[in-house]
Amino acid sequence: MFKEIPLSRPVTPLLDTVTTPEDLRRLEEKQLPELARELREYLLYSVGQTGGHFGAGLGVVELTIALHYCYNTPEDRIVWDVGHQTYPHKILTGRREQMHSMRQQGGLAGFPKRSESDYDTFGVGHSSTSISAALGMALGSEMAGSDRKHVAVIGDGAMTAGMAFEALNHAAHTETDLLVVLNDNNMSISRNVGGLANYFSKIWASKFYTGLRENSKRVLSKIPQAWELARKTEEHMKGMVSPGTLFEELGFYYIGAIDGHDLDRLTHDLRNLRELPGPKLLHIITRKGKGFVPAEEDPVGYHALNKIEPKPKVQVAVPVAKKPKYQDIFGQWLCDMAAADDKLVAVTPAMCEGSGMVDFAERYADRFYDVAIAEQHAVTLAAGIACEGQKPVVAIYSTFLQRAYDQLVHDVAIQNLDVTFAIDRAGLVGEDGPTHAGSFDLSFLRCIPNLVIAAPSDENECRLLLSTAYQFAGPAAIRYPRGTGPGTVIDTGLATVEIGKGLLRRHGERVAILNFGTLLPAALEAAETLNATVCDMRFVKPLDRELISQMAASHELLVTLEENSTAGGAGSAVMEYLAEQGFNTPVMPFGLPDRFVDHGKHQALLDEVGLNAAAIIERVRTRLAPMGSRASAS
Repeated sequence: MFKEIPLSRPVTPLLDTVTTPEDLRRLEEKQLPELARELREYLLYSVGQTGGHFGAGLGVVELTIALHYCYNTPEDRIVWDVGHQTYPHKILTGRREQMHSMRQQGGLAGFPKRSESDYDTFGVGHSSTSISAALGMALGSEMAGSDRKHVAVIGDGAMTAGMAFEALNHAAHTETDLLVVLNDNNMSISRNVGGLANYFSKIWASKFYTGLRENSKRVLSKIPQAWELARKTEEHMKGMVSPGTLFEELGFYYIGAIDGHDLDRLTHDLRNLRELPGPKLLHIITRKGKGFVPAEEDPVGYHALNKIEPKPKVQVAVPVAKKPKYQDIFGQWLCDMAAADDKLVAVTPAMCEGSGMVDFAERYADRFYDVAIAEQHAVTLAAGIACEGQKPVVAIYSTFLQRAYDQLVHDVAIQNLDVTFAIDRAGLVGEDGPTHAGSFDLSFLRCIPNLVIAAPSDENECRLLLSTAYQFAGPAAIRYPRGTGPGTVIDTGLATVEIGKGLLRRHGERVAILNFGTLLPAALEAAETLNATVCDMRFVKPLDRELISQMAASHELLVTLEENSTAGGAGSAVMEYLAEQGFNTPVMPFGLPDRFVDHGKHQALLDEVGLNAAAIIERVRTRLAPMGSRASAS
């Protein structure tokens, strides 16, 4: 049991002999517990060096070892869900010496990535996809005549999503050889972990029992009444010590619940399940943060870590006020608006902490609904709430709103329902990479009728536009980024602004920069050098047409700036309007390129894609050069 994160590389003599799962499979089984201890210590060290997801990986150290020990990876396929827990998997699959580069630009991805390793069988990042993907692989292997094995690992939280149950239902229908490992680290499905449960799971996983069961089925199936009695007796016996009835009814052979940190039990059951045909589900109980005392006591707080820096020998206590994150601004606004309006109802798909809703959930528990990992349900639930005259606010990450697009269109927008969407993590998200980036929301939202879309440029604007969107009698979305803003003073009232009206932030000549969102500081910095006009547009839909017309009529070049894909984004909206009105003023759109931007520090990624002041200045000067020098842009 570890109490501190080691700052120097730990001594791991056994782990040092394991470069690939082939090396792992050469070890004696009695050596595996020591390997687990060393792997857990090395994981603590490596995450302390780089930061990253933390608790989930500690919880699956034994499972990771057992899977690679019992299955012939990478020939056999292991599909991880979400991917937060795959750091031990990366360490054991040839990437131990690269762990120092985790989540850094050009380094290892924070999630499984097919192009990174043959052992990463499926790229993940969004929840609840592993069963569908593994089933597809299993079916594809059958078509190719391969007898390789397929395992999907999924957590109890991810199992709450409808997609997981859709996949379970289909897997049972196909009767394909597939193992689903349900990693239950929150005790949310079963508390039956103990001697009796382990005893029965050992029996149920044994070759003797499975053989007896199948032979009995063949014999008794000819006597329907006898087979039904035997089936109900078995079901009742299992139901007393496990939640397997649900999965058995779906068509899975259920084993569990077993201690997911017991390597003897895991390897015993996995070996037997590997040889058992058809759909199977192994239910294991693990502890998130296992082996690191602070993470075991606070699994939410230790879900992820920042890089651990050595403490300086002499510390000077200089109090520094922390800037609020955008999620904090939303959380405070939510509480303030709820105090002013008892019709406000908050809905989120398992994003309570990340969206800054903890205080609201405690203060207004009767008006708070965390629907688990069920984005589609969250949006339609909000639509239903709005039908009864309440005012729902859906707090959701941009990347996860993609999963509820049909519900947004069909259930909210078509019916013009009064639902407010607080869209967090808009734009690039840094180290989490493209699976978590909110690169497309302006593009996929802008084409939906009835929807108001706001893009605040700083913290105060965020609060103003939240209030404005909430008071709008129809569907409205506000998108804001991860992390902190420029540090603008925030008006704590609940004032609103006129919908569809932007702000003129700086007067200049020749060039007008139309800024959409939090890249305003870069726009203003570039404008100082270019002597450009800067408009903070505030709204992507409806556009401030009057302001755009004024800029087009009085400037030689318009520049649009957004942290969203240029394809179909705010810049596209401006160009569509200008073309419609017959303006010939050229437009330079600045935004995210037509590719997935990899992981790295947020500002470094903005620099990479040319969304900084220097890139704006250089490109604008190049564009202005052949247009003459009627007005200097020095």
